[in-house]
Amino acid sequence: MKVTNLVHPSPEQAKAFFGGAEDGPMCMVNLLKFKDKATYADGSEPELPGRDAYLRYGAGVQACLAAVGGKARFSGMVTDLMLGEVEELWDMVAIAEYPSRAAMLKMVQSPEYQAITKHRDAGLAGQLNIRTKAIG
Repeated sequence: MKVTNLVHPSPEQAKAFFGGAEDGPMCMVNLLKFKDKATYADGSEPELPGRDAYLRYGAGVQACLAAVGGKARFSGMVTDLMLGEVEELWDMVAIAEYPSRAAMLKMVQSPEYQAITKHRDAGLAGQLNIRTKAIG
């Protein structure tokens, strides 16, 4: 199994995801890997841990989720691995619920969301975003 953490989807990935069939509520499972030190575009706060920069984003994204009818379902630090094998564990898992793909797209395009992405970009080394649907 090949695993590649990224910070942003390619334009093709974003188009395919947001252009997919609309089928209601979904949860995004985010497997997050942080930079050792945050890297803000303006060079500020070079000693800030990447985790702390990302947590600023996490605090701000709560209101963005609520504005489109979504909510944070879970977030927690990864502590260890019981089963399976990976070269390197992710640092954190976060699960966000959205009422639809359209709601998620509306959120990520909003000025409020765009204003906080600098913290996400500064703190993340990479991530996997996995779309999930409830069974039944």
